[in-house]
Order: sequence, then C-alpha cells, then structure tokens
Amino acid sequence: MSASNTPPFQNGTPAPNSTLSLTSLIMGILGWFVIPIVGAIIAVITGHMAKKEIRESNSALGGDGMATAGLLLGYSNLALGLCVCLALILFPALLAGLLTATDQIFNTIP
Repeated sequence: MSASNTPPFQNGTPAPNSTLSLTSLIMGILGWFVIPIVGAIIAVITGHMAKKEIRESNSALGGDGMATAGLLLGYSNLALGLCVCLALILFPALLAGLLTATDQIFNTIP
C-alpha cells in the first residue's frame, strides 16, 4: 500500500451512541410486535429528540442511523394504523350503502 492510499489517522475509539437513538430503535421494533401505537409514538418522539441531540453535539455522539431507523419504523407503524382505522370506519359505511343500493334496485323490478 503506497502512502497516497493510506487512510488518514483516526482515533481508535468510536463516538458513543445517543441513548435516545437506541430508545427510538427499540421502541420502533416493539411498536410492530408488542405495543403497536404507543411504541410507534414513543419511537417518533425519541427519534426526533435523538436527531437534535446528535446534531447539537458536533459529532461527539453517534447513533444517527439508529434514530433514522426508529423514525422510519414509528412513522410506518402509525401510517399503517391510520389506514387500518380508516378501513374499519369506511368499510361498514360502504357495505351499508351497497346493501341499500341493491335493495333499491331489486325493489324497483316488478
């Protein structure tokens, strides 16, 4: 390896991870399997707090990827939960409208 290909000197100790980013990741995973809505909300809140903490630490803290993963898991869980809630609300209304429309069609036939 020539001198031009050697990586620059780096300190051997990695930056410590933010505990908020670890909390966000854990709650994001738990939000999918154990505590669906509550875990997702906690994952989103702690994920944003971790991103802010990491940004303000000027690279003294790591864990940005864990915070991003926690945010992704939390927001996707909330989006899926919202879609399921809308489906549960709209499906009975759609079914009732469909039954009413078919009753009107069959009642008009002599």
